[in-house]
Amino acid sequence: MTDVVDVGEWLVEHTPELSIQLGHSTIRCQAGLQFGSRYVVSPLEGQVFDYLPVEMFDRVRNLKDFAGMLVLDKWTGNANGRQAAFWRKLREKKYTASFIDQGYCFNAGEWTFPDYPLRGVFARNEVYAGVRGWESFEPWLSRVEKMEEDVVWSLAGEIPPEWYGGEWEELEKLARTLISRRGTVRELIEAFRSSPRRPFPEWTEQA
Repeated sequence: MTDVVDVGEWLVEHTPELSIQLGHSTIRCQAGLQFGSRYVVSPLEGQVFDYLPVEMFDRVRNLKDFAGMLVLDKWTGNANGRQAAFWRKLREKKYTASFIDQGYCFNAGEWTFPDYPLRGVFARNEVYAGVRGWESFEPWLSRVEKMEEDVVWSLAGEIPPEWYGGEWEELEKLARTLISRRGTVRELIEAFRSSPRRPFPEWTEQA
């Protein structure tokens, strides 16, 4: 769950954690509208790991969702490797993967799309072991390809102007690019499939 949170000056001044350490300098976080994301699970209710051994992937209940995130990452031009947090509540045996850190979508602050096969993918092929054909990317792929243009424009309109410096023309360009890229996602996934990593061993030519 995400939301736009108004962080006041008082909270910044009285919360030492709202600062960034750069070398010998400390920079205070700015007050104003900020992106807020709920923590995947409270430390009092469960455990969170940013890494799981491959041998434990069979204990991840939503491993197939990595295929869905691949659709999103290729569409949005994520220039970073796919990040995930693995969590479980107390007494649970299975983990859930939550997908975090979308900061390098649109090539980070560049808002460009230098598409390369290995960008926006998870580091281990094992998360894609269940991919056997295009049906493995559903319903995510169809949702992107059939998304109405108004949906993209509506989401763009919800972004606080201070987050993009009031440069509406630049945001408009980004939105139009995303709309035009809806039809290229299959091609980008196919490029990853044909890469030297060979990420989908169960995807045969007939699939």
